[in-house]
Amino acid sequence: PLTLGEVRMLVELFYLPYHHGPLAQHLLEDFRWLRANSLSVGVPATAPDACGRTRWRGRAQSFQLLCAQTCSLHSRFVSSAGRALLYDLHPYLWDIRNMLLAASAFVLWLGCQSITTPILLGGDAEPWVHRGGLFGELQALLPVGNSCDLFYHPPPLFPSRQLYLLRPLLPLDKVGATAREGGPHHSGQSSPLHGLWQLGGAPALTGRLLGSFLSLSPEYTFVLEDEGGPCGYAAGALCAEGFLQQRDSSWLPAMRHKYPRDLDAGAAALGQEALLFFHAEPPAVPLPVLRRFPSLVQLGTAPRVLDVGASRSLAICLLSALRANGSQGVFCQVSAADRQQLSFYSRLG
Repeated sequence: PLTLGEVRMLVELFYLPYHHGPLAQHLLEDFRWLRANSLSVGVPATAPDACGRTRWRGRAQSFQLLCAQTCSLHSRFVSSAGRALLYDLHPYLWDIRNMLLAASAFVLWLGCQSITTPILLGGDAEPWVHRGGLFGELQALLPVGNSCDLFYHPPPLFPSRQLYLLRPLLPLDKVGATAREGGPHHSGQSSPLHGLWQLGGAPALTGRLLGSFLSLSPEYTFVLEDEGGPCGYAAGALCAEGFLQQRDSSWLPAMRHKYPRDLDAGAAALGQEALLFFHAEPPAVPLPVLRRFPSLVQLGTAPRVLDVGASRSLAICLLSALRANGSQGVFCQVSAADRQQLSFYSRLG
């Protein structure tokens, strides 16, 4: 059964409509302070005012611990609550869990980035966009503007106790090519992403999905993990026009050299689709699209991720990171024949 401390956490998260319990208040105060003082993260450790940087990191660690405890509470509640109580309260706890997944990853991202423009406060959002309670206040603190479709998803019919972790890409995610890509046809470059290997299957296919983002825009890449390991990703480029130019002029030629058309020995393992992708001319993005939607995004999850809330948290976190650095709109490139990706983006709204 749930412990007394877990029941107290549950009560404090949903105390009264306009009055939060101590845990919820602590979460909000920490998140507000971390956002307002995020510029101190970039202060060098040897600077005279480096104590602000240390204080920020300490408070960020405390906030992430609270988020992790709340996500764990969701999992424990699904396992322990009676069915009637579970179906009454699960939608609320599920919502908070998803929001805190995104908020915790956004704070982690703030801790390893140097924000060059002020984080937009989302003040241009229509009043009806934000919901009430703790969920609504956390939503208002994430700089996603009017992307309200991401916040209105019904909970799953069958609650799952699966624990998720959402985080930005870390330097440790990149590993040497000799460990993963051995063989005579490979050039010794770093592999696309250590943990997401099972999403792509083979080096070339993973490179097709993520390689250009990891090479040219790693600071806007997020990883979703469950108990079985990495199970999803979200990648973006702040300035899509410059990103696409670099991709076509430097990254694609390097990949064509690495995976030539006549790669007979490894063609079956690499997949014909990946080889065709590297050697085909990418479709041009119309200039009006780039002007109105200056940023490019790409998201995906493994087939085992059935909870749309986790995918939604991925999207919220990526959009928040892009908007924090001034982006006013995003687009994604999807083949009209790719029913799986079309369905995935449609489920996100």
